[in-house]
This record gives sequence, structure tokens and C-alpha cells, in this order.
Amino acid sequence: MDNQEKGKIVEAKKIDEELPQTEKSHKDSDNSRSTGGNSKVAIAISSLALVLGVGGLALGWIGFQKASTPITFLNSGTDGNSANFTDGSIADIAEKVSKSVVSIITSTTTKNYFGQDYASSAAGTGVIATADGYVITNKHVINGANKVIVILDDGTQYEDVEVVAVDPLDDIAYLKIKGVSDLTPATLGDSKTISVGQQVIAIGNALGEYQNTVTAGIISGTGRSVTASDGSGTNVETLTDMIQTDAAINSGNSGGPLVNAAGEVIGINTATSSSAENVGFAIPISSVKGMLGQLVETGKAERAYLGVYSTQITPDVAKAYNLPVSTGEYIYSQSLHSAVMNGSPAAEAGVKDKDIITAVNGVKVGAAGTVSDLIGEYKPGDTVQLTIIREGQEIAINVTLGAYKK
Repeated sequence: MDNQEKGKIVEAKKIDEELPQTEKSHKDSDNSRSTGGNSKVAIAISSLALVLGVGGLALGWIGFQKASTPITFLNSGTDGNSANFTDGSIADIAEKVSKSVVSIITSTTTKNYFGQDYASSAAGTGVIATADGYVITNKHVINGANKVIVILDDGTQYEDVEVVAVDPLDDIAYLKIKGVSDLTPATLGDSKTISVGQQVIAIGNALGEYQNTVTAGIISGTGRSVTASDGSGTNVETLTDMIQTDAAINSGNSGGPLVNAAGEVIGINTATSSSAENVGFAIPISSVKGMLGQLVETGKAERAYLGVYSTQITPDVAKAYNLPVSTGEYIYSQSLHSAVMNGSPAAEAGVKDKDIITAVNGVKVGAAGTVSDLIGEYKPGDTVQLTIIREGQEIAINVTLGAYKK
């Protein structure tokens, strides 16, 4: 059986070329982030190598060599993102969290040029979300797999594993290990309160052969945006609001946790630089909670969406469009079509073109995440309050979120 690495190529959009608008918008609440520069980014997967472009970096899909019990969300009343590591605490936290980190092995069978079956395998990482077997990983870890095997930190192996849901707007997939009830779930923290310079550790199946390798570092940036495609350029995915870290992330780490000093998962490791040292990217955990919560409650999951095209406001964008604020998201379309999708939750609630969204349920857009990722914390049917600036006046609009349909 051959080992192969899947790959993606990513190119960042330049904000100075045109006002960026995300294809994600009409799918979910649209939001777009630009870091500028032409770049390549790779997402690691042992047997998978993806290249993504972000702010002048070469990154790669990191992950994969290729209930219900309640989800353990942060509810302690204290913010684990304010904690710092102390002597010995990295080892203690790594030992504790590793019980919730799994290795994922996939096998894929395709036809070669002669019509013969061609088998390949890959490996990645996942995070246990519930005691009865729900696991979070990257979508690129399990794409195209005919079989998925999950291996616990203690070596216990499960072959009765199903891919139960994938996020249509992000590189996230959800697995279910069948017939289990006593796994150790991770505690999912709050990625909306992270800060640059905060200490973190990354855990994952490095190179697809070193289970639960632990690396330490800091959050070196937030709000990064990359657009990923496979080597052929036919499959393209934009990843927004990524957490940048200098904790070493290697091939095989995709789908593993980025963990704060309180032992809470704040991100899902997804990409790493192939042309720069110690530049990795993780998807904020808060954007995963909506689909995960619905999956655990109902057995199925849909992505909540708002239904607008929007762009992140920077000082340059604010100046170019004479906007009254320098942060938030501007609902704007450069085409003749409205930036608010016809029949969408946003349209039904009265959101209009050229509105500026500054907060979702009181959480500020920009500092805590994009509109799309803040919406990702909720389920279809939930009602959220948008703080909007319209014609210089601040108003509040309640929107009942819909379910994204392809």
C-alpha cells in the first residue's frame, strides 16, 4: 500500500487590488480577510501535502497522514486564555489533553490509468469531543477516504468509524466512533478571547508516525486568511480568521488541538508554512461549536448562515469607502447584484446593502473574529442580534439564522 500526500495550493488576495469579498458570504454570513501578498501555504498531512497562500508564506495542510454525552465547553467563569504556563505545567497539561487526542489513519482506493485499483493510506489527528465517540478533525484529513481508523493515545484502535458531517464552509469534519461510551473528551475553550503573545501548545500525530507529539510556542497572529486549492487548482477553499502560531506544526498534525495554558482547546491545527520556520495556522474552536452542538443534540449537523457578502474593514478600506468606523464588516457588492442574498435570513430580517456589522450578540467583529466565524458558534434556528451602523446611526437587528444549503 502506497503512502501519498494530498496537496493544496493557496494564494492570498491583495487588499490593495480590489475590495475582497468572500465566496463564503452567500453561503454563510460572508466575511473575507486579506493579509496581502502572494504566497503559498501548505497543509500538512502525512501522505497529504497542501499548499496554501497567506501573507507571503508557504503553508501546507498539516494533518492527516491523512452522544450523547455533553460537550465540555468552557463554563468555569474564568478565561483560560489569560493563564500562563509555569514550570512543569506544559508536561502536566500535555499528559492530560493527550488522552483526548487521537491518530486518524485513512485508506483510499482509486482507479489508475489502466483501470486497476490503486490503494493509498494517509494519517492525521483528531480531538475527542464527547465520551460517546464524536471526534473533530480536518475535512482534508478524511476527503475521499474509503475507510477511517481511529487510534487512542493508549493504542486502542477503532475501525467502526463513520464520517457523520463536514462543514461546507470550513476545513472541519466530524467523525463518530461507534459503540463507545467512556472516552475522555477535551475541554473546548473560547477562541474569541485569545491574544497575540499568548502561550499555547500543539499536539498531533507528527509525520503520521509519532503519536501525540507536543510542541510549545505562542499565538503570533490572529485573523489570518488563506485560500487553498488542490494541486490541480480545481478544488478551492478559503479559510478565514485563522490563528497563527509559532508552535511547531508538522505533517500529520492536521486536525489536532491548539491548547491554551488552562488545558482548553482553542483551535484545530490545519496548516503550516513550507517556506518559513515556525509558522502554523489553526481554525478557531468557537467557529466549530455550532455544528458540533447540533450534531450531539440531534445526530445531524448543518452550518448556520446569515446570507450576505461582506468584507473586513481595515483603515485602508474605511478610507477608500468613506466609512465611519475602522473595524467591522461592510456589506457591499462590486457587482450589480445586492450583497444581501434574496430570501436569506439577513434579507428577511431587514439587513441592507452598505450596512456595517460591528458586533454579533455583543461580541465585536474583528477583534474576536469575522462575522462568519462568530455565526459559526450558533445553530440554524438560533436568533442573534447584529449591531449595525446604517447611514451613520447604530441600530440593532435580530436575525434568525438559517441552514446553509449548497
